[in-house]
Amino acid sequence: MSGYTDEAAARALIVATARSLFTRGLTHGSTGNLSLRLSDNTLLLTPTGSSLGTVQADELSRTDENGRHLEGPRPTKEAFLHAAFYRARPAAHAVVHLHSTHAAAVSCLQIADPADALPPLTAYYAMRIGTLPLLPYHAPGDTALEPLAEHAARGHHAVLLANHGPVVAGATLEQAADAMEELEETAKLHLLLQGHRTRPLTPEQAAALAPPSPSRR
Repeated sequence: MSGYTDEAAARALIVATARSLFTRGLTHGSTGNLSLRLSDNTLLLTPTGSSLGTVQADELSRTDENGRHLEGPRPTKEAFLHAAFYRARPAAHAVVHLHSTHAAAVSCLQIADPADALPPLTAYYAMRIGTLPLLPYHAPGDTALEPLAEHAARGHHAVLLANHGPVVAGATLEQAADAMEELEETAKLHLLLQGHRTRPLTPEQAAALAPPSPSRR
């Protein structure tokens, strides 16, 4: 897949996914943003200040692969994060960033190993996420995070932003949203199990299920 070719269908997919995530409580207010990469390598993104619960197809922004605004309303102030993931992951055509409650809560914890913020508690987490690096805190919209995100995205399709929330890329928006939900459910399990002895997958078991590294163009 070289990017979404039908722009009208891509816009409708963004809106449908946004509604699904919002109505199921995976983000709130005007938090979170979604994007797709089109076949001409431009990006469609939810605009700044919009809610995933109300955004419309004709309100989406368009940027180039470097996050430069081309048309439509101003894009989310985190457009640079989406652009960083697309540059790092040529096979990715969708990015989802949410402030989902449990993943955001984990992002506020003192993480023992920032290279792997969540243990592989289930096989599905190991398959859909693999390892989850925690990136250091930056204020929302701080572009100093861009090179750190691009570097992390070369080896991981999901990252956790400290005191903020997760970012997940996928070959399709459905895959990115599915992986995001698995991350959120694992974060919920992790918090529910705090204070209890856990039995995560062994490194060997997790490695056998880990998602493949990104292909190069």
